[in-house]
Amino acid sequence: MNALMDELKEGFTCLGFFSNQFGHQTNEKNEEIVNTLAHVRPGNGFKCKFPIFAKCNVNGPKEAPLFTFLKEKLPIPVGAGAMQIMKNKGDILWEPVKRNDIAWNFEKFIVNKEGVPVARWSKSTPVDDKLKKEIEPLLK
Repeated sequence: MNALMDELKEGFTCLGFFSNQFGHQTNEKNEEIVNTLAHVRPGNGFKCKFPIFAKCNVNGPKEAPLFTFLKEKLPIPVGAGAMQIMKNKGDILWEPVKRNDIAWNFEKFIVNKEGVPVARWSKSTPVDDKLKKEIEPLLK
């Protein structure tokens, strides 16, 4: 996402939301996230070039309203593995599980300038030229 921030610049931003709902992989406190990114994952002094918000639930009865809205507008992601919720049902930490739930970290939503969700990409979709080509027309 940092590369997209560098390439697309004006009119584009990425927003980062962390959630601990996927196998408890994000169990650090909110104030530890920036240091975790810099020194652990991915490490090597990494710095996000986009805003990172406090951890939130993205699925289940306590999901953040933003994710309720996004999932209502775009119920199913596209891309590799889009139809699979989880490989290991033990990693599902909420209920009830819904068909439109976010399956894992790194799902991506594209929202236009008017705040309308226009695309949802699976966790396996790489941040590459294909994604960039989807975003570029929205910046004009």
